[in-house]
Amino acid sequence: MPLYDCMLLFKPHLKREPIMDLVARVGKHVYRRNGVLTDIKSFGTVQLGYGIKKLDGRYYQGQMMQMTMMATPSINKELHYLNKEDRLLRWLLVKHRTTQYGIDFLNEEQTQLELSRWPRSRLYDDEFDHVDPEVYDDSDDEEYRVDEEGEKKLD
Repeated sequence: MPLYDCMLLFKPHLKREPIMDLVARVGKHVYRRNGVLTDIKSFGTVQLGYGIKKLDGRYYQGQMMQMTMMATPSINKELHYLNKEDRLLRWLLVKHRTTQYGIDFLNEEQTQLELSRWPRSRLYDDEFDHVDPEVYDDSDDEEYRVDEEGEKKLD
């Protein structure tokens, strides 16, 4: 079963009980379909980038909740009853990707081949140990001059 995030944006004036009632209802729905809620987060009241118009007015704030769940792929169609919910401003269901990045993407045999293409790093080589310090001067003393008050000025 894939992992999903369900983002719920509630009206800002709602009390805690109606919010928890809807969250519990969604959780029970997922559980009845052999799914599992793995995490529930509340982001509190958030400012919206634009007003959301509903029958009872326009909202510029909302209370945001995130529910992370493992559920069947049909959960998206099954949650469409949330469209008729008057406590919600918006809801969104996002599927987590199972993408691997970097060396985790390659198997062990491919990793060795891929890494052997790159030259060995010269980070720790002693190429600057034989440089004459008079020729290679990395001090920044000449860039600044100091006036009588002791302030630095750029040349």
